[in-house]
Amino acid sequence: MKESDSLSYGKLPLREGAGQMPALGFGTLLRDLTETRTATATAIGAGFRHFDCSERYRNEEQVGQAIGEAIEAGDVHRNDLFITTKLWNNNHRPERVQPAFEASLERLNLDYLDLYLIHTPYAFQPGENQDPRDANDNVIYDKGTTLIDTWLALEKLVDLGRCRAIGLSDVNVDQLREIFVQARIKPAAVQVEAHPHLPQTELVEFCQSSGVVMVAFAPLGHGIKPGVLEEPAILAIAQRVNRTPAQVLLAWAVQRGTAILTTPRTAERARENFGVSILPMDAMEEIDAIQTRQRFNLVTGTGIPGFIDKGK
Repeated sequence: MKESDSLSYGKLPLREGAGQMPALGFGTLLRDLTETRTATATAIGAGFRHFDCSERYRNEEQVGQAIGEAIEAGDVHRNDLFITTKLWNNNHRPERVQPAFEASLERLNLDYLDLYLIHTPYAFQPGENQDPRDANDNVIYDKGTTLIDTWLALEKLVDLGRCRAIGLSDVNVDQLREIFVQARIKPAAVQVEAHPHLPQTELVEFCQSSGVVMVAFAPLGHGIKPGVLEEPAILAIAQRVNRTPAQVLLAWAVQRGTAILTTPRTAERARENFGVSILPMDAMEEIDAIQTRQRFNLVTGTGIPGFIDKGK
């Protein structure tokens, strides 16, 4: 791969001069705490400088340890890194936002965040329980708290200077538009599932016309089979351009103007996911023409503990 063909070090500018987001990001949704620390360190070694966290993942401390060790060793500097974390649903009440933010900063052992996101648009019963349930095992929602209420509390974090940018996750284009219209500080980024089987075309177009960076999670389809990694068009393109199917999918996402998050667990996978190069235009067109539609993460649907049932 020629250096001129590489997409590995591309960056996307955030609105209002809030910095630049590396297009290739490492997602820290790992259940095992030891694996979280080692995989984060491995990702840094492979070249990743964008790290996506959440209080919901319950592993911010381990991510912070890996990052702190890399900084102390001189492998990276803090200003080389772009670090995001997310506010979970039980902390949506405005008075709970700053304490939750400060707790995340402490666990990550950071002085500031590059980006803070509302993890989902749904407010749960406030308290320490991340997944509050009633006697019938139904999620207990905080019906008195709206998304704009929570957003206004995030704006205050930017005013305090410890959070450079704010945004949303797991929202649709109508929810993003609603916040965009009402917000004093506009969303800098929105994180959603996106890949050739769920291209999110309308959302991509709104983001690009409004100066919002779209971050695609599950760009490889969470590894679920059959899925995008087995898509015949992707396999044919990979063979033709001498890249892996994963590299083809990641290149497509970056070339269409979005950032991506992957969670490689080994050094080999981390190098593969970071070694992304430009696809020819005909390959981009072939991927855009894929007609299969499927969503792998059901956060916007039903059946996942801790998330809203759209039928209720």
